[in-house]
Amino acid sequence: MGLRCTTGGGTGTITIDRPEKRNAMTADMWRAVPVLLDRLAADTGVRVVVLTGAGGTFCAGADIGELASIDRSDAGLSTLAEEALAAFPKPTIAAIDGFCVGGGCQLAAACDLRFATERARFGITPAKLGIVYPAPATARITRLVGPSAAKYLLYSSDLVDAPHALRVGLVDEIVPADGLAARVEAFAATLASRSLLTQRATKEIVDAVAAGAPIGDLATAWLDEAAASGDTAEGVAAFLERRAPKFTWTAPRG
Repeated sequence: MGLRCTTGGGTGTITIDRPEKRNAMTADMWRAVPVLLDRLAADTGVRVVVLTGAGGTFCAGADIGELASIDRSDAGLSTLAEEALAAFPKPTIAAIDGFCVGGGCQLAAACDLRFATERARFGITPAKLGIVYPAPATARITRLVGPSAAKYLLYSSDLVDAPHALRVGLVDEIVPADGLAARVEAFAATLASRSLLTQRATKEIVDAVAAGAPIGDLATAWLDEAAASGDTAEGVAAFLERRAPKFTWTAPRG
C-alpha cells in the first residue's frame, strides 16, 4: 500500500513508505490516509499521531506517473486525505526529513505541528506542471505562512531550505538530521501526558480563529465539556498535590 501504521507509547505513527519513488503518493495511498486516521481516532490508547516518511524523504508529492490516467473521481483524493488529517481529533505532528514537496507539503500543512531536519527541503510545484493547486490546500498554506509567502512558493515552484521554512512559519522547529526521531518521540510523549480535552478544544478554537469563524458558541461548548469531564478538577488537584495528573477524557465531542 505504501503506508505503514504503528502504535506504541500513546503515539500512532503513519509512515509514508515508498522510498524508491521518494514516497510519492499514489491514488490508493491517498485513499488509505482517512482509513488509517479513522482507526487511530478510535484507538483510545493513541493520544498523538506522527506522520513521517521512510528512507530520508518525507514525501515528494503525488505520483506524477498517475496524472495522465487519473479520472475525475480521483481528482480530489489528496484534498480528502488533507481534510481528514486537518480534522483529526488529536494532536498531529509531521516529522520531516529530506524532500517535502507538492502533496507532501499539503499533508505536512494539514498537521498541527511540523518538525524538520536541517536538510529538509520544501516546495509546492504545480506551476512547473500547469496544475492548479487544490483550493483547500492553497487556503491552508495561506493561513499558515501568509499571502506573500504562499505566493512565493506557488508562483515559483522553487525549493526552499529549512531555515526559510522556519522563518515564514511553514515549520515550527529545526533539529539535526540524526535527532529528528528522538525529538519528535519526546515531544509526542509530552503531548500524550497532557489533557486531550484541552488539546482538542484548542485545536477547534485556533482553527476557527485562523479561518475567521466565530468562536463564542464553540468556546462555551468546550467550557461546559471541561466542567463535565473531570479533567479540570483532576488537573487542579494534581497541581496542589504536586503529582502528575491522570486525565481521563478521551472522546472527541460529537
